[in-house]
Order: sequence, then structure tokens, then C-alpha cells
Amino acid sequence: MRRLFLALCLALVLPSGHAQMRIDVSGVGATQYPIAIASFATDGRVPQDVASVVRGDLSRSGAFRVIDPQATLSDTASINFPDLRARGVDSVLAGSVARLADGRYDIRFRLSDAVRQSTIGGESLVVSEADLRYGAHRVADWVYEKITGEKGIFSTRIAFVSKQGNRYRLNVADWDGENVVSPLTSPEPVISPSWSADGTRLAYVSFELKKPVVYVHTLTTGQRKAVANFKGSNSAPAWSPDGRTLAVALTQDGLSQIYLIGSDGSGPPRRLTSSAGIDTEPVFAPDGKSIYFTSDRGGSPQIYRIPVGGGDATRITFGSSYNVSPRISPDGKTLAFLTRREGRFLVAVRDLAGGGETLLSESGREESPSFAPNGRWVMYATQAGGRDSLVAVSIDGRVRQRLSSNAGDIREPTWGPFAK
Repeated sequence: MRRLFLALCLALVLPSGHAQMRIDVSGVGATQYPIAIASFATDGRVPQDVASVVRGDLSRSGAFRVIDPQATLSDTASINFPDLRARGVDSVLAGSVARLADGRYDIRFRLSDAVRQSTIGGESLVVSEADLRYGAHRVADWVYEKITGEKGIFSTRIAFVSKQGNRYRLNVADWDGENVVSPLTSPEPVISPSWSADGTRLAYVSFELKKPVVYVHTLTTGQRKAVANFKGSNSAPAWSPDGRTLAVALTQDGLSQIYLIGSDGSGPPRRLTSSAGIDTEPVFAPDGKSIYFTSDRGGSPQIYRIPVGGGDATRITFGSSYNVSPRISPDGKTLAFLTRREGRFLVAVRDLAGGGETLLSESGREESPSFAPNGRWVMYATQAGGRDSLVAVSIDGRVRQRLSSNAGDIREPTWGPFAK
């Protein structure tokens, strides 16, 4: 067992990671939309191939079959619809990227219906040179939503923890592992990153004071503050939907219990749970009215739910003697968690209304599940062949995307919110 329940509030030695990530994708969605994405017209001086990023995003989603039109198209007038239809294309994306006088870039794109030979829609966005790849992700988001009716997650970010040499890093990256930056580097372990709902702050646990302390880090300014540094262990921070409160696991009164604190560190902690067992790993429901958490109060680690205002806790998971690490989908309907089945530790999702469960992972050495903000993907950490990697799997288990690093291992992924 990679991480004992009794050690959930204690230090973890995190394997190493590196900024250069490799992505491997397998599987396809139940429905695939055939789309042609032409190379965007440019003057040859644009440093980022925008169309290539869009192709990668849509193809990795498993929902699209991307067909190369073998052309550079900037407008609807230049599209050979009969030829594309003969190749099975239903929709076509064309566009252009132009450098403006102030050094920024204007990305223009238009999506067309190849069957009706008509325009579906289009937009223009202006980005800095450093944000060209982000702009391409926004284009992919727009196309994904227009065709599937669901919001795309390509411009979202993930956070994860890595260790290189004797340095621990808190990392932020694009959803596909590109554009890795490290807001924090420390000689001491950093664990349990958690995004605020507006995507501007990360809460995490650092051991730089030789004990677990909860910090809040503002990404735009680099400022950070210790918000939970009470007697004993301070761990497992989780944000309320309004960003004003953190649920944390504290041992200030003995065994680990769930408390609520101000996300700015103000006010005394309010104790939420009282049990003779270990209560940890809290997470708010999307409506902010209840908290899911892990507890061994019944003799084995299980997931419970308790009202934020206080009251009795209700057990949620059954069917296994070990169910931990709860995460709730953005619509509040699905629970992702880690379960032990026949000695293997797997990621599962449970329909909270109907009770049906689906196992999403394979290797049996998984941890730290996290939902994408559209609820269609779950990311988790896993180990295979002696190496750690991050896996994003579609909620139906059909499409799998693995992020790994040749330089080391990576852990504790958490998926950020939609871009504002």
C-alpha cells in the first residue's frame, strides 16, 4: 500500500519531476466528430503553430477525429467543401494569426459546417507572444463547446508536486503538461495542493518549519501566507466555493479532526467533526453546504459527509474496507475516490444518487484523484514500471492520457478551474 491511511496527515517523500513532459494517449470516445483543422494563415513569423495545438487538444479529448485538409485556410471562401465531405469531414476550422503593431498577435478563426456548407461561427482574440499557446487552447475550447455543447477544458491548468535532487517543487502547467512553471521551490516537502475557485490561489502544506503548515499562495503576485500553523499537524486544505474558507485537518486537540478556518488565516478554527478516529481529507460540495471527508471512525477508512453548519456525519462509501481521498464533480452528482479491491488501489467514481460505481484506473497503485472543471475527466497519480506519472481518464473510462517525465516522477495532481 503506497500510502497508509494513518499517515495521511504526515510527511510524504515525493519523487522527482521535471519541466519536460511526455504525453501518451489511448482510446477514443463513444462518439467522434470528424473535423478538418487547416493550418492558420500567417506571414511566417509567428513563433507558435496555433492550429497544431488545436489539433492536439481536440484529438486528445477522444471526442474528435481530426482530419488534415492538407491546406492553409484563412476564410470560408477558400474551403473546398465537396472534397472535404468526400473525406468524411463534418466541420472545418480555418483561421489566421497576425502580428500587431504593439507586438501582440491577433488570432482569428471560423468554424464551418461542411455538410450545409455554411458558417457555424467564429471569433477573434488578441494575445501576447507568451500567450499564443494559451490562445490556441481557447480556440480549442470554443470549437469543443460549439460542437459538443459542453465546455472545453483545454485552457485550464493543473498543479502537481515534484522533487528533483533535494528540491521540492510546486508546479503549475497546461492541462497537457506543457508550459510548466514552479511558483514554489523548497528544500522541504510540499504536499496537498488545492486550487481556489477563481484559479488565482493555491493552498498547500509545506514542511519548511519542520512541521506540516498550511499556506495560501497567490499566483499573480507570488505572495504566500501561513494560514494554519497550530499545535501539531496542519494538513489537507480544501477551498470553499466562495474562496473565504478552508477546510483543514488539524491535530491541535489530539487525533486529526476537520476544522474550518478563514482562507486569509483570520479567526480561530471552528471544529466540525468530533470522533474517536482519524478524520482527514476534507472537500467541499459544490454548493458549499456540506463537506466530504475520510475517517476510520467505523473501524476502516471510509468516506463520510457532514453539513458545514454541523451535525451528524453520514457514511457514503461501502463495498470495500478501504475507501479514501474523496473528490466531488462540479455538478455535485459524482464522487471520485480511491478504493482498495483485492489488494489493489484503484480510482473509482460513484453516482451519488443511484449508487453505481465504475473503476477508472488499471495499475492498482493510484492516488490523488481530481475532477476536471467540466466533470468529464478525472486526473490521478499512478505508478507503473517503477515510475510515477499522471493520468487523465474520461469519466466513462474510454480515453486515457498519460503525462510522464524522463527526468523523474510527479505526484499529487489537482485540476484547476475554468479560465476566467
